[in-house]
Amino acid sequence: MSTGAIIAIVVGVVLVLILLAVLAPRMRERKKHRQLEARRGELASEHREAAETQSARAREAEAEARRAEGEAQRAKGEAELHEARADLHDRGLADEEVARDSGDRVDESQDRPLRGA
Repeated sequence: MSTGAIIAIVVGVVLVLILLAVLAPRMRERKKHRQLEARRGELASEHREAAETQSARAREAEAEARRAEGEAQRAKGEAELHEARADLHDRGLADEEVARDSGDRVDESQDRPLRGA
């Protein structure tokens, strides 16, 4: 082998080593960047799933609150109805209901106050 060929091989090897020395850190950085991007995507997905779960729970809680509010309104309405009936009984204006419950017939012209008086 001639001296020129040996020098060419050595120069080629040195150039390849320099090229590897320059490109290796860049390749490592790109690999780290890809890994970082992948991890970011995973974490974002996890957070989106958690947000979706919490949102579903919030919607369920709101629906339950609306149902409870409706039940409370209905109970309040029933209480007001019973209070109004009690008032009618106190004033003697619901004697037909009392008579119906006891089986008696009530003469409505008695015991009722006159409307104009």
